[in-house]
Amino acid sequence: MDLKQKILQILEKNRGKAVSGEEIANILSVSRSAVWKGVSALRKDGYDIVAVTNKGYCLNENSEELSPQGIYALYENCSYEIEVIKQVSSTNSVVKRYAQQGKSENYVLFSQSQTEGRGRLGRRFESPDKTGLYMSLLLRPKMSAKDALFITTSAAVAVARAIDSLSENGGNSKIKWVNDIYLNDLKVCGILTEASMDFESGGLEYAVLGIGVNVYHSEVFDSELKGIAGGIFKSEVKNARNRLACGILKELEFCLKEENRKEVLAEYKKRSYLDGKSVNVISPKESYPADVVGIDDEARLIVKTKDGEIKTISSGEVSVRAI
Repeated sequence: MDLKQKILQILEKNRGKAVSGEEIANILSVSRSAVWKGVSALRKDGYDIVAVTNKGYCLNENSEELSPQGIYALYENCSYEIEVIKQVSSTNSVVKRYAQQGKSENYVLFSQSQTEGRGRLGRRFESPDKTGLYMSLLLRPKMSAKDALFITTSAAVAVARAIDSLSENGGNSKIKWVNDIYLNDLKVCGILTEASMDFESGGLEYAVLGIGVNVYHSEVFDSELKGIAGGIFKSEVKNARNRLACGILKELEFCLKEENRKEVLAEYKKRSYLDGKSVNVISPKESYPADVVGIDDEARLIVKTKDGEIKTISSGEVSVRAI
């Protein structure tokens, strides 16, 4: 951690309160001039740091800059290794490369924006700068490939819980099978899990859990995605992205544990956005209209076709049919 990051760590722990340059210098065993230079560099990076006369430096409590220090300040005893970068093609692509190079699990990469963000079936996931939370978590779970679906479903519950704890109306987020979160009938989050199988053991070598959340309303939602996508908030909320990142990571810590699977799956079913809706089921082999009955204990979607046949779906895509 360089000096700039160490200063930010101190300011984040005292967010909204002034800390004297002398105190920071003493804590870090550097000169006050070095502290001033570090604060100046942080300001250039976009951090809203005010110099309070006779009191010191204060990080605005409403500052919206996402940082590891901002997340760690909210998350005591955090076991994740967190990195935040300004821009990346896709957080999943980068973390997959790290996984192949032997990176340890529980590494999390956040990016302020993505140039090639993607969702399921190769679809593009719009990732505007500073309006969303784009992250990928490296996991090395001891599970079979057929159980990998539970990573996505568990993540969906974790994100839904975190969104509800922050959203303006107390939250009532729903999960559209299998990987989307909806709030007020608009998509606010997409989840993409990509895994590599260990053919020798028959289990997973690693899994990369990608999560993209629309924290704020973006102009892109007013054009090509109008009526489809939205943000959790319409205007800036105090420290929203650090708080949401912290909330998601805390909920993932609970939801991904094997012993909590039953409870998490029950909540996944309860939050289903599709129950009772008419949908189009889309798979590589066929597409057909159906009505959603529910979700089974293996997180598969249960539908009833026009002919009255009950089917369970474990892969593919489902779109809501207009009435």
